[in-house]
Amino acid sequence: MIDPLYFIVLAPALLMAMWAQGRVRATYASASQEPAVLSGAATARHLLDSAGLSNVAIEPIAGQLTDHYDPRTKVLRLSQGVYGQHNMAAVGIAAHEAGHAIQDARGYFPLRIRNLAVPLAQFGGGAGMFILMAGLVMRSPVLLLVGIGSFVAVAAFQLINLPVEFDASRRAKKHLVEHGIISKAELSHVDRVLDAAAWTYVAGTLYAVLIVVYFLIRLRGGSRS
Repeated sequence: MIDPLYFIVLAPALLMAMWAQGRVRATYASASQEPAVLSGAATARHLLDSAGLSNVAIEPIAGQLTDHYDPRTKVLRLSQGVYGQHNMAAVGIAAHEAGHAIQDARGYFPLRIRNLAVPLAQFGGGAGMFILMAGLVMRSPVLLLVGIGSFVAVAAFQLINLPVEFDASRRAKKHLVEHGIISKAELSHVDRVLDAAAWTYVAGTLYAVLIVVYFLIRLRGGSRS
Protein backbone atom coordinates (compact mmCIF):
# COMPACT_ATOMS: atom_id res chain seq x y z
CA MET A 1 0.00 0.00 0.00
CA ILE A 2 1.31 3.45 -0.94
CA ASP A 3 2.08 5.64 2.07
CA PRO A 4 0.83 9.24 1.54
CA LEU A 5 3.46 10.46 4.02
CA TYR A 6 6.19 9.35 1.58
CA PHE A 7 4.95 11.75 -1.09
CA ILE A 8 4.37 14.54 1.42
CA VAL A 9 7.93 14.36 2.73
CA LEU A 10 9.59 13.68 -0.63
CA ALA A 11 7.48 16.14 -2.64
CA PRO A 12 10.04 19.01 -2.56
CA ALA A 13 12.81 16.75 -3.88
CA LEU A 14 10.61 15.09 -6.51
CA LEU A 15 9.34 18.43 -7.80
CA MET A 16 12.84 19.89 -7.86
CA ALA A 17 14.15 16.84 -9.73
CA MET A 18 11.45 17.14 -12.40
CA TRP A 19 12.08 20.86 -12.76
CA ALA A 20 15.86 20.34 -12.94
CA GLN A 21 15.59 17.60 -15.56
CA GLY A 22 13.32 19.79 -17.67
CA ARG A 23 15.73 22.68 -17.36
CA VAL A 24 18.69 20.48 -18.35
CA ARG A 25 16.87 19.29 -21.47
CA ALA A 26 15.86 22.82 -22.44
CA THR A 27 19.27 24.43 -21.89
CA TYR A 28 21.08 21.51 -23.54
CA ALA A 29 18.85 21.77 -26.62
CA SER A 30 19.31 25.53 -26.79
CA ALA A 31 23.10 25.47 -26.35
CA SER A 32 23.35 22.65 -28.89
CA GLN A 33 22.17 25.13 -31.52
CA GLU A 34 25.09 27.48 -30.78
CA PRO A 35 28.16 26.55 -32.88
CA ALA A 36 31.63 26.14 -31.40
CA VAL A 37 35.04 26.00 -33.07
CA LEU A 38 36.13 22.84 -31.26
CA SER A 39 34.29 19.58 -30.69
CA GLY A 40 33.69 18.27 -27.19
CA ALA A 41 36.57 15.81 -27.50
CA ALA A 42 38.94 18.45 -28.90
CA THR A 43 37.97 20.83 -26.09
CA ALA A 44 38.70 18.23 -23.42
CA ARG A 45 41.99 17.29 -25.10
CA HIS A 46 43.12 20.90 -25.26
CA LEU A 47 42.31 21.56 -21.60
CA LEU A 48 43.91 18.33 -20.41
CA ASP A 49 47.10 18.88 -22.41
CA SER A 50 47.30 22.47 -21.18
CA ALA A 51 47.14 21.15 -17.61
CA GLY A 52 49.91 18.62 -18.30
CA LEU A 53 47.51 15.69 -18.39
CA SER A 54 48.38 14.12 -21.74
CA ASN A 55 48.24 10.75 -19.98
CA VAL A 56 44.45 11.06 -19.55
CA ALA A 57 42.69 9.29 -22.43
CA ILE A 58 39.41 10.45 -23.98
CA GLU A 59 36.93 7.84 -25.18
CA PRO A 60 33.40 7.96 -26.64
CA ILE A 61 30.66 6.24 -24.66
CA ALA A 62 27.11 5.28 -25.62
CA GLY A 63 24.07 7.09 -24.28
CA GLN A 64 23.03 10.67 -23.69
CA LEU A 65 24.61 12.76 -20.93
CA THR A 66 26.58 9.72 -19.74
CA ASP A 67 29.77 11.79 -19.67
CA HIS A 68 32.13 11.14 -16.78
CA TYR A 69 35.75 10.99 -15.69
CA ASP A 70 37.04 7.71 -14.26
CA PRO A 71 39.81 8.45 -11.72
CA ARG A 72 40.78 4.76 -11.47
CA THR A 73 41.71 4.35 -15.12
CA LYS A 74 42.44 8.04 -15.84
CA VAL A 75 39.95 8.01 -18.72
CA LEU A 76 37.51 10.76 -19.64
CA ARG A 77 34.43 9.36 -21.39
CA LEU A 78 32.17 11.58 -23.48
CA SER A 79 28.71 10.70 -24.75
CA GLN A 80 27.75 10.61 -28.42
CA GLY A 81 26.12 14.02 -28.20
CA VAL A 82 29.30 15.57 -26.82
CA TYR A 83 32.34 13.72 -28.18
CA GLY A 84 32.26 14.83 -31.83
CA GLN A 85 29.82 17.73 -31.68
CA HIS A 86 30.86 21.34 -32.34
CA ASN A 87 28.43 23.28 -30.15
CA MET A 88 28.37 25.13 -26.83
CA ALA A 89 26.60 22.35 -24.95
CA ALA A 90 29.26 19.81 -25.98
CA VAL A 91 32.09 22.22 -25.16
CA GLY A 92 30.67 23.01 -21.71
CA ILE A 93 30.07 19.41 -20.72
CA ALA A 94 33.46 18.26 -22.00
CA ALA A 95 35.18 21.07 -20.11
CA HIS A 96 33.30 20.15 -16.93
CA GLU A 97 34.54 16.55 -17.13
CA ALA A 98 38.05 17.79 -17.88
CA GLY A 99 37.67 19.83 -14.70
CA HIS A 100 37.24 16.58 -12.75
CA ALA A 101 40.45 15.20 -14.28
CA ILE A 102 42.29 18.36 -13.27
CA GLN A 103 40.84 18.07 -9.75
CA ASP A 104 42.17 14.52 -9.59
CA ALA A 105 45.63 15.53 -10.79
CA ARG A 106 45.82 18.45 -8.36
CA GLY A 107 44.73 16.34 -5.39
CA TYR A 108 41.51 18.27 -4.81
CA PHE A 109 40.54 17.12 -1.31
CA PRO A 110 36.73 16.92 -1.66
CA LEU A 111 37.21 14.73 -4.75
CA ARG A 112 39.44 12.38 -2.77
CA ILE A 113 36.79 12.06 -0.08
CA ARG A 114 34.08 11.51 -2.69
CA ASN A 115 36.07 8.76 -4.39
CA LEU A 116 36.57 7.00 -1.06
CA ALA A 117 32.84 7.24 -0.33
CA VAL A 118 31.69 5.81 -3.68
CA PRO A 119 31.58 2.09 -2.65
CA LEU A 120 29.65 2.87 0.52
CA ALA A 121 27.21 5.11 -1.32
CA GLN A 122 26.67 2.49 -4.03
CA PHE A 123 25.88 -0.13 -1.40
CA GLY A 124 23.59 2.25 0.48
CA GLY A 125 21.72 3.25 -2.65
CA GLY A 126 21.32 -0.32 -3.86
CA ALA A 127 20.61 -2.24 -0.67
CA GLY A 128 19.30 0.52 1.58
CA MET A 129 15.76 0.62 0.19
CA PHE A 130 15.35 -3.17 0.36
CA ILE A 131 16.54 -3.19 3.98
CA LEU A 132 14.19 -0.33 4.84
CA MET A 133 11.20 -2.00 3.21
CA ALA A 134 12.00 -5.26 4.96
CA GLY A 135 12.17 -3.35 8.24
CA LEU A 136 8.75 -1.82 7.63
CA VAL A 137 7.13 -5.11 6.63
CA MET A 138 8.70 -7.04 9.53
CA ARG A 139 8.28 -4.10 11.94
CA SER A 140 11.95 -4.46 12.81
CA PRO A 141 13.56 -1.36 14.36
CA VAL A 142 16.99 -2.94 13.83
CA LEU A 143 16.50 -3.33 10.08
CA LEU A 144 15.06 0.17 9.86
CA LEU A 145 18.11 1.60 11.61
CA VAL A 146 20.46 -0.30 9.29
CA GLY A 147 18.52 0.89 6.26
CA ILE A 148 18.47 4.48 7.52
CA GLY A 149 22.22 4.25 8.10
CA SER A 150 22.64 3.15 4.49
CA PHE A 151 20.78 6.21 3.26
CA VAL A 152 22.70 8.46 5.62
CA ALA A 153 25.79 7.28 3.73
CA VAL A 154 24.12 8.16 0.42
CA ALA A 155 23.11 11.59 1.73
CA ALA A 156 26.64 12.22 3.01
CA PHE A 157 28.04 11.26 -0.40
CA GLN A 158 25.66 13.65 -2.13
CA LEU A 159 26.65 16.48 0.19
CA ILE A 160 30.34 15.82 -0.48
CA ASN A 161 29.62 15.64 -4.20
CA LEU A 162 28.10 19.13 -4.41
CA PRO A 163 31.34 21.13 -3.95
CA VAL A 164 33.13 18.71 -6.30
CA GLU A 165 30.65 19.36 -9.09
CA PHE A 166 30.48 23.11 -8.49
CA ASP A 167 34.27 23.37 -8.54
CA ALA A 168 34.52 21.35 -11.78
CA SER A 169 32.08 23.75 -13.45
CA ARG A 170 34.00 26.75 -12.11
CA ARG A 171 37.24 25.36 -13.52
CA ALA A 172 35.54 24.59 -16.84
CA LYS A 173 34.23 28.11 -17.37
CA LYS A 174 37.50 29.69 -16.29
CA HIS A 175 39.70 27.54 -18.56
CA LEU A 176 37.41 27.82 -21.58
CA VAL A 177 37.76 31.60 -21.59
CA GLU A 178 41.42 31.68 -20.55
CA HIS A 179 42.42 29.32 -23.38
CA GLY A 180 40.34 31.17 -25.95
CA ILE A 181 38.08 28.22 -26.71
CA ILE A 182 35.04 30.43 -26.24
CA SER A 183 34.63 34.17 -25.82
CA LYS A 184 33.25 35.90 -22.74
CA ALA A 185 30.09 36.62 -24.74
CA GLU A 186 29.65 32.89 -25.50
CA LEU A 187 30.18 31.95 -21.86
CA SER A 188 26.49 32.56 -21.12
CA HIS A 189 25.54 29.47 -23.16
CA VAL A 190 27.92 27.27 -21.17
CA ASP A 191 26.79 28.92 -17.94
CA ARG A 192 23.17 27.92 -18.52
CA VAL A 193 24.01 24.29 -19.31
CA LEU A 194 26.30 23.80 -16.31
CA ASP A 195 24.04 25.71 -13.92
CA ALA A 196 21.07 23.56 -14.97
CA ALA A 197 23.12 20.41 -14.40
CA ALA A 198 24.08 21.69 -10.95
CA TRP A 199 20.41 21.75 -9.93
CA THR A 200 20.15 18.00 -10.64
CA TYR A 201 22.89 17.42 -8.04
CA VAL A 202 21.05 19.63 -5.56
CA ALA A 203 17.82 17.69 -6.19
CA GLY A 204 19.63 14.38 -5.69
CA THR A 205 21.07 15.61 -2.41
CA LEU A 206 17.69 16.83 -1.17
CA TYR A 207 16.09 13.50 -2.11
CA ALA A 208 18.70 11.51 -0.16
CA VAL A 209 18.25 13.73 2.91
CA LEU A 210 14.45 13.57 2.81
CA ILE A 211 14.49 9.77 2.44
CA VAL A 212 16.32 9.67 5.77
CA VAL A 213 13.80 12.10 7.28
CA TYR A 214 10.86 10.02 6.04
CA PHE A 215 12.11 6.75 7.53
CA LEU A 216 13.10 8.42 10.79
CA ILE A 217 9.48 9.61 11.07
CA ARG A 218 8.24 6.09 10.34
CA LEU A 219 10.67 4.61 12.85
CA ARG A 220 9.56 7.06 15.52
CA GLY A 221 5.91 6.39 14.77
CA GLY A 222 6.46 2.65 14.87
CA SER A 223 8.28 2.80 18.20
CA ARG A 224 5.44 4.81 19.72
CA SER A 225 2.84 2.32 18.56
